[in-house]
Amino acid sequence: MSADPGGRTRYAVVGTGARAEMFVRALAVDHADRAELVAFADVNQARMDAHNRWLARLGHPPVPTYPATDFAAMLARERVDTVLVTSVDVTHDEYVVAALDAGRDVITEKPMTVDAARCRRILDAAARTGRRVTVAFNYRYNPLHEQVRRLLADGAVGEVGSVHFEWLLDVRHGADYFRRWHRDKATSGGLLVHKAGHHFDLVNWWLAARPVEVYAAGRLFFYGPGGRRHGYARDYDRAHGSPTAADDPFALHLAAHPRLRELYLDAEAEDGYRRDRNVFAPGVTIEDDLAVLARYSTGATMTYHLTAYAPWEGYRVMVNGSRGRLELEVTESTYVSPAAAGALKGAALHGAEATAEGGGVTLTLRPFWAPPRRIPVEGYAPQGHGGADARMTDVLLGGAPDPLARAAGAEDGALALLTGLAANRSLETGAPVRVADLLTLP
Repeated sequence: MSADPGGRTRYAVVGTGARAEMFVRALAVDHADRAELVAFADVNQARMDAHNRWLARLGHPPVPTYPATDFAAMLARERVDTVLVTSVDVTHDEYVVAALDAGRDVITEKPMTVDAARCRRILDAAARTGRRVTVAFNYRYNPLHEQVRRLLADGAVGEVGSVHFEWLLDVRHGADYFRRWHRDKATSGGLLVHKAGHHFDLVNWWLAARPVEVYAAGRLFFYGPGGRRHGYARDYDRAHGSPTAADDPFALHLAAHPRLRELYLDAEAEDGYRRDRNVFAPGVTIEDDLAVLARYSTGATMTYHLTAYAPWEGYRVMVNGSRGRLELEVTESTYVSPAAAGALKGAALHGAEATAEGGGVTLTLRPFWAPPRRIPVEGYAPQGHGGADARMTDVLLGGAPDPLARAAGAEDGALALLTGLAANRSLETGAPVRVADLLTLP
């Protein structure tokens, strides 16, 4: 029950980088009738102050700010009902478990965490306290993905035998994972956890299945040391203040983006975090070219490939079944224009805006013994992850109906994570990995 006299649920946000902005706006503007933003917690005061200035521009009063070390005190003092966790991935479990043990519910950004031990901590805390953990898998709320779920559940292709899933990050979007904390596998889990976790969750959800065994192969091919081999490397550590980076298409110029400057460049003095590292500088411990073969509890298999250095951005999904085949193709950008190469996708917020280079979507059902049929999709938008962001916050914060059971719980978060963790283990060992050997779920 809400501690707010007006009946609104009281939310606190921990982790106030750019990932928090979608939730902050949803709380302050879109769902203010049901939800109240009451506090921020972070390791960096400057970032919390930046969010409060943004709240003022939205017409919302500033909220109290707390050092992350005072997280427990914040929960009590501000009478928090639900915590939104949008911090660095490796820290998720710290805040999730503390909130659960304090009797609060949690909504956490994906991935739920970055390794099996931290995942077990969260699952045990949820079971021990009876509180709810929701993982913000916004791709479930994309109208295209909802339509795939409906078609497969209705038997449009019969029993599913296999899935092929190819994901392409263009050299604008893909490069950004190699500028920031994601470049370190210890803090992000690598792209098989941080990025592909979205995609593994979709396959689990679409097939109503669990991963059983995973084999993977991959490497750091393009970024990091590869930049010198391929002729792209420049000799600088970070872009800001570097003449060498001035015309580098892989450089992010924080001073040119007011919101990023406010959140990161102006906040550096407190914690030394640099958001604009050279993507070819030493220290990258994640891969950029990855192939995965997974077997599921239903007997279906998935072949998956992630390329983080493509000339265009989008994805293809092909589902083969006993009665036909379903094909989804999404083009988010047909190319990266030179003028936009050093920017972020959607400017300051990834996914918030459509790219300037065009795109399109097709969903095609190919039944046996009949011509292929284009499937219409209502509600898809070329921004906000296909309209998924707003639809997700409508459910998670606004109480909208959820007949497709899109709201993912702690077990869903664990299953998506475990596909990526098993793939990472397979990269290390060169052998297939049984998911149950990493973590046993009920």
